[in-house]
Amino acid sequence: MREPEWRDDEERFERLALAIFAFQFERCAPFRRFCQGRSRTPAELRCWREIPAVPTGAFKQVSLRCFPPERTAHTFRTSGTSTAVRGELHLDSLELYQASLLPAFRRFVLPDLAPGERARILALAPPPRELPDSSLSHMFEVVMRELGTPESGFFLEGGELQTDRLLAQLGEAHAAESPLALCGTAFSFVHLLDQLERRELRLELPPSARVMETGGFKGRSREIARAELHASLQRRLGVAAERVVNQYGMTELGSQFYDSTLLDPTGPRRKIAPPWTRVRFVDPDVGRDVGPGEVGMVVIHDLANTGSIAAIQTADLGRSVLDDAGRSIGFDIVGRASGAEARGCSIATDTMLEASGGTAS
Repeated sequence: MREPEWRDDEERFERLALAIFAFQFERCAPFRRFCQGRSRTPAELRCWREIPAVPTGAFKQVSLRCFPPERTAHTFRTSGTSTAVRGELHLDSLELYQASLLPAFRRFVLPDLAPGERARILALAPPPRELPDSSLSHMFEVVMRELGTPESGFFLEGGELQTDRLLAQLGEAHAAESPLALCGTAFSFVHLLDQLERRELRLELPPSARVMETGGFKGRSREIARAELHASLQRRLGVAAERVVNQYGMTELGSQFYDSTLLDPTGPRRKIAPPWTRVRFVDPDVGRDVGPGEVGMVVIHDLANTGSIAAIQTADLGRSVLDDAGRSIGFDIVGRASGAEARGCSIATDTMLEASGGTAS
């Protein structure tokens, strides 16, 4: 994770993935029973693709940790937007989690940062003191500490969007020399854009500005298409669509995935997986990989999940993005599987802001 150059090394990934599988099989009894029920044990596996992937719903039912409970250093919880039961990711250390998130955020959200340079990072999210079990709030706190200027901060507090304070910061950004990153869930941006429309404001953020949005495009109050949100961001904030980066992540994972738009502005928009992860697309009926470019259920193998479970089956649908030669150069998320529960930090943010009226001076 700390190596400056990213490269796919299949032999290295295979070795690490199988070693982590053997460790998790031995240390996590629920996972061991899950694997034995599918006749998959470390002695029988020869390829990381054979590792059984645990559905994200299992994180709501059992504690999937590979260490004694008393060694738990931190617990992240899903937003619990459609059910009272929340999934949990237990960590015995935050070191690996943070080692994973920092190089990915810098590579895809701040690829233009020079060595030692910092960015003004403004987050439309609650601070960790309000949501200590939010992995998103924790992520923003870490990137602000390690990559942000002193002006960086959170602008969703007490369930309200701090619009006036945010507008003041955005105004100051015009005169600042540091790059600007405006980050938040898709629906925190929807509520910000609503506020700007009511005030009849159109901003023109500096050329260094970029937007990172996450959490999906379906909220409690309404549903909005990605293209519509990106067009509104350009109209109200002056940030072109090619400078908007979508993040794909979930509480159950230790790593995140980002759009390629800033790193590779001339290529197609797609997610690029860090080399310590693998993303597969499977037919849920037979459990086998679909063909290149075909839509399948997203399965993620994340070596950052050492203390939990590294192989995760999501309820999302996706497909590989192929180049002209038919080789995979990334992937795209196309939606949720039929019958999957609505979930995500974007829905939670929308619910919070709807309940509070959405803004504060």
